[in-house]
Amino acid sequence: MTPDCTTRRRDVGNQPDGSPLGTALVLAAAGVPVLPLRRGKVPFGNCHSCKDGACGGRPNMKAAGPCRCPAPCHAWAAATTDPHVLTSPLWAPVWREAVGVAYHPGGAGLTVVDLDNAAAVAWARETLPATRTVSTTRGEHWFYRGVMPSSNAVRPGVDIKSLIQYARWLGPGTGRMAVLPAAVRALVVKEDTTHGRGEVASSLPARATWSRQVATGCRHTERYVRTGLERGLALVRARTESGAGSQAFGVARFLAAQHTACPGPCGLPAIGEEIVAVAVLVGVPEPYARRAVANGLEAAVERAA
Repeated sequence: MTPDCTTRRRDVGNQPDGSPLGTALVLAAAGVPVLPLRRGKVPFGNCHSCKDGACGGRPNMKAAGPCRCPAPCHAWAAATTDPHVLTSPLWAPVWREAVGVAYHPGGAGLTVVDLDNAAAVAWARETLPATRTVSTTRGEHWFYRGVMPSSNAVRPGVDIKSLIQYARWLGPGTGRMAVLPAAVRALVVKEDTTHGRGEVASSLPARATWSRQVATGCRHTERYVRTGLERGLALVRARTESGAGSQAFGVARFLAAQHTACPGPCGLPAIGEEIVAVAVLVGVPEPYARRAVANGLEAAVERAA
């Protein structure tokens, strides 16, 4: 079963028997790997046997493949089609707390283009081939047949969910599902975050740093801004092997969100320059770093609006 199919049972909302477990079993029976979601639309945490990195890279979801743990952990990697696992005693207390169901698009042979706002939906309608869609809280999910790498913030309000990521089940949607087009694959730019021995990461010129002189309309103290920025930059610096570009996007979005209630200006371009500089120093190509940071700053403004 793929999300373009309907169930034979009577629907109660998006839950065929009124429960997340009921929905999960119907999807699993049709070959869609599923997992429970708790409040906040996020997966349950790692099981006790997996804490402190016992499963290698899996707690950070860096490695592909199914989770072999008996309890539902590791987000997308916990997704399964096995009804015996879904109804096992270890999963029972989790289902009692679950408020929804997620699925692993890549495991079902799918790619989901997650459009987070009206502007993103309008862009997709002008740019991408028509396909099966389902409405979300703020936008739409567009389903395509075929898999590809997942990537967040490929453009403002647009995420790609396929391999190594999960998507929330919101119903089968409407429309005929199209084959994954080149236009969607082209949205994901490979992120090379490490350089070979002896290579120079960048020859970037010195960059302006944030100061009160460029933030005359900020309602926060200089200490507050610098503390948050330094913590964010430390997160980017820590991603020396992979994910620095995505981390830069998240830091930019978080920091910009702190200033949405300020009269402005708050010096966000200078904050962005500092994030870009650190991302480049750990190996992110500058064009990718600039795009990630710009998308993060813009995403915060769009969400506030």
